Amino acid sequence: MRLHRNLVFAVIDGLHLIFNENEYADKVVEKLLKRDKRWGARDRGFIAETVYDIVRWKRLYAEIAEVKEPFNRENLWRIFAVWAVLRGYKLPDWKQLEGTPIRRIKGRFDELSKNRVYRESIPDWLDKLGGKELGTEIWTNELAALNAQADVILRVNTLKTTKEKLQGLLFDNNIDTAFIKGYPDALKLKERTNVFTTEAFKNGYFEVQDASSQLVGSYLDVAPGMRVADACAGAGGKSLHLAALMENKGQVISMDIYGNKLKELKRRAKRNGAHNIETREIDSTKVIKKLHGKMDRVLIDAPCSGLGVLRRNPDAKWKLQPEFLEEIKQTQQQILQDYSRMVKPGGKMVYATCSILPSENQDQVNKFLKTEPGQEFKLVKEERILSHQSGFDGFYMALLERKS
Repeated sequence: MRLHRNLVFAVIDGLHLIFNENEYADKVVEKLLKRDKRWGARDRGFIAETVYDIVRWKRLYAEIAEVKEPFNRENLWRIFAVWAVLRGYKLPDWKQLEGTPIRRIKGRFDELSKNRVYRESIPDWLDKLGGKELGTEIWTNELAALNAQADVILRVNTLKTTKEKLQGLLFDNNIDTAFIKGYPDALKLKERTNVFTTEAFKNGYFEVQDASSQLVGSYLDVAPGMRVADACAGAGGKSLHLAALMENKGQVISMDIYGNKLKELKRRAKRNGAHNIETREIDSTKVIKKLHGKMDRVLIDAPCSGLGVLRRNPDAKWKLQPEFLEEIKQTQQQILQDYSRMVKPGGKMVYATCSILPSENQDQVNKFLKTEPGQEFKLVKEERILSHQSGFDGFYMALLERKS
């Protein structure tokens, strides 16, 4: 395996932006991949996967390299050298890699791997919190699963095609997929590839959506003709799924405090052929009040720590701070109490997060049920999805029904 200078320099530039400029890894990678039009799929794959890999294992690699933040250019090269040695690359005779202590790197890796915070590359405070909330055994297993590379999962848009037809179309494009038992609309890619350039994607036949996330729409128990609110819609992955489950009949009101995300949803809805989606920006409390007691179903896909999706957003564990976690829990509770008022008597609501912490999940639901608006609801069922058990993202869902 050979290292190519222009690709490695792109990786170093990307790491500088993520670690020192606090930019988001996905945005940085997106920019890097547009740097040179001559790069092929393998070149772009190397850049993306190497950047994510080093971000994922930042603490371990920095400790082995004996460097501390903020990382200067030389520090970043030392971290890269650790990655390359542990991945089995033959180091070229570049001045940036001179004097790399190969045997010492391997020895330090073996030594540090005995300690969970280095082996799983996690901040101390977060490791303590996870162990406290989930217990040592579950937290240890979950961390290992969340450090594995995520599979690429597609959700078939049943407004336009079937799972079987889409599988055949993709196969004709040399993209091999598999069905996943228990996930009716999902296809898993057998090998990673860029699916966004396919005609099937451009025609709105599928969206990329993790298998765990696909369960949320079904959990809400929607039917054609209902009025449904997706109260924290973002760019609308779940709104699109709800529209498909409702067969384009009825109304999906997709709401968010960020108008730019709703613009993206409109674009996606057009491509998907989802005509029953209406977007509303939550720019005042009036937007919610107008819908009090009028919705058959309400989905609250609440803002959260994102600890269940570290496989695809590994930089989140370095950006997350204890203060933010406390703030987001207050926000979650406020959203539950305010947005639940949209559910009409006899209607249902799902509270969901992509977190695995009980303090963001079960505890929030239990706390809500004791509040004045919460006393009108009963908990029908709840489900905790752990990555080491499912093989997919960590998730939580609770179905609540408003008493008639």
